[in-house]
Amino acid sequence: MGLVIHFTGEDLAKTTFATAPDPFWEILLSLHALQDRSGPPAIRTWRTDVTVDQTVRRLLAVAPNKGYSPDFLTPAEGAEGFAAGLDALRRTPAARRHSEVARLTGTRRMPAWLRRVVADPPAFEEFTTAWAGYHRTAICPQWIKIEAGFRRDRAQRARHIVDNGIEGALTTISPWMRWSDMTLEVAGEHVTGNLHLSGRGLRLIPSYFCTGAPTLLADPTLPPVLVYPVAHNDEHPQGGLSALLGATRARILMAAAQGCTTTELGTVAECSPASASYHASVLRAAGLILTWRNGGAVQHSLTPLGENLLAGAAT
Repeated sequence: MGLVIHFTGEDLAKTTFATAPDPFWEILLSLHALQDRSGPPAIRTWRTDVTVDQTVRRLLAVAPNKGYSPDFLTPAEGAEGFAAGLDALRRTPAARRHSEVARLTGTRRMPAWLRRVVADPPAFEEFTTAWAGYHRTAICPQWIKIEAGFRRDRAQRARHIVDNGIEGALTTISPWMRWSDMTLEVAGEHVTGNLHLSGRGLRLIPSYFCTGAPTLLADPTLPPVLVYPVAHNDEHPQGGLSALLGATRARILMAAAQGCTTTELGTVAECSPASASYHASVLRAAGLILTWRNGGAVQHSLTPLGENLLAGAAT
């Protein structure tokens, strides 16, 4: 099984990479990850910290880790940030909710609570509030790591685009994908058939919680997107960069690329703030990061030398 995405020259010209992580795809794919024992160590560690109560179990029911998940859970407006995406989710028409949830449940009888979510506006509002609550408790604490992975991937794709154009970037995204003669073949049991972009282009979204094959929306009439996994620190510790700096300092260097506090550096590098501060001082002495005080917090960012080193490691 597999999917073949058909491009025209116009599609290639309109194909873009996301400029920021998409919170709604991260929510959906994290719910998939909660139901799977596989994945990189960082995801397995995160999984043990998530409390799965009745509310989360209901979210899991509409986001099974195998098979179909309703497309309305990942609105295109999520590209503009969580607030815009949540507003779009809340405005999902009842008819669309019904048709997509019916596709999810298939021949099975729809549970009473899910029938209310589909048909009753207050129940659907309660559902979207639960979605926002899960984002706050399960996704926001990981956002620094999500952004770090996103930035590494974006730097890598940008280098391939400069060297070989968008086609060159498409050939390097994932071993599950193959570019050939204006088509992109996506392998996997979860996708099948043909998708003709028909001049719409394709939006490519790197995702922290996507841990297997790339995925996409089921409805071919929606704006085409393809979501694929980023490399995690424990899967790809920047090769020579880790050998040069050590794994902890390599991760701190990546975190500083976003501009963050000492505490946030420690979160990404999985060490104490005191240890993060020490490693940051070593990187600062080497001319790789800048440090300054902002109110009660100490902020860090990269110097041009640090940016160049990190960009080189991403290739």
